[in-house]
Amino acid sequence: MDYNALSSALRKNKLYLFTLRDIQNLFPGEKEKTIKNNLNRWLSKGYLIRLRKNLYEFIEQGAEAKIPDLYVANRLYEPSYVSLETALSIYSIIPGIAAGVTSVTTRPTRTFKNRYGSFFYRTCKKTAFTGYRLMLYNGFKTYIADKEKALVDFLYYRLRSGFPLDIEGERFNKKILKEIDWGNALHYAGLFNKRTIKALKNCKEHIKC
Repeated sequence: MDYNALSSALRKNKLYLFTLRDIQNLFPGEKEKTIKNNLNRWLSKGYLIRLRKNLYEFIEQGAEAKIPDLYVANRLYEPSYVSLETALSIYSIIPGIAAGVTSVTTRPTRTFKNRYGSFFYRTCKKTAFTGYRLMLYNGFKTYIADKEKALVDFLYYRLRSGFPLDIEGERFNKKILKEIDWGNALHYAGLFNKRTIKALKNCKEHIKC
């Protein structure tokens, strides 16, 4: 496997972010040690960028791909899906744009920083790791929470942080929230705890729907 073969395979499969396992799947006949040596050599030449341990970015010469930070968030720490403030902002449920990308994962809570920005991950028990779907975001397939789960995740982690929950101060878009499926939202809240259920009901009462 030379670099031309690698770049052609990555471009064909749109693997602008990839792991060692991805390369092994593309080139099953290559030895792991050889692949690692090649990756280190290409990193030193600037053909690739390491975003974190075992996650590389393919730099297409002359035409750098515009990789959205939400897709980076998915690949940076797997499994995970974009949620909380970032997802609520995407759906215009809260105003403005979050300072970093917020995600939910079944792995330990972590924070990463790289050239794409800051990435925040909140740990979640496996039974509550649901309510997300694969969406096409700026041309990249990305796991993002649906509106109901993004809201419930936000309420749960806000309560868990110990900060007071000021529903009025969050400036939720009442028009959009009136249109969500509150039955689904209540189901998601039940996957966490009674406090989250209560907070969700208070939110529903606040927006009068």
